Amino acid sequence: MSDKRDANTGWPAELGFLLERHPRATWPTARSATVAFWLDVHERLRRDAAGLDAAGAEYRAGRSSPAQLAVIAAPRLRGLVAAMHGHHQIEDFDYFPEFRRAEPRLAAGFDRLEREHAALNRSVDTALAALAELRAAAERTTEPASASTLKLAGQRYVDAAATLSAELLRHLHDEENLVVPLLLERADY
Repeated sequence: MSDKRDANTGWPAELGFLLERHPRATWPTARSATVAFWLDVHERLRRDAAGLDAAGAEYRAGRSSPAQLAVIAAPRLRGLVAAMHGHHQIEDFDYFPEFRRAEPRLAAGFDRLEREHAALNRSVDTALAALAELRAAAERTTEPASASTLKLAGQRYVDAAATLSAELLRHLHDEENLVVPLLLERADY
């Protein structure tokens, strides 16, 4: 398999053959409950990621303090992580093995998606650690150096959350370009 990724599809040409038959522009008119469900789950993950991004933008613009960010960030990050882990476990242990059997030519694509899941887990760990650091710093506001420590912890969290969000959005796009055409090709799912 070539490592050359197409800028629009995210996949090398040999993995994009189903997307050529079922381009994104046709998906809204497809009558597939499975595709609709898959895209709805991804849309929820995108909304959750947008919540992380919005909290980060408010912090960067100075419209929220590090302490406020610590309060806002916890449920947003934890909600995204829970939804993401649940979705990825179903994919890794149920859908992807079934898809590999149905279309062996896409096996390398599913291998890459599973590697991306592992990379996303590392980004989740980094964001959760940054959140823990931010929350701990927010609780130590009486120490003399706490303002700069708190500000730095806020920036670390915002950066880690932005990295996670960007990786997740790229992954969802790539995954859809591999999975949705397969679902449309094989209406038996």
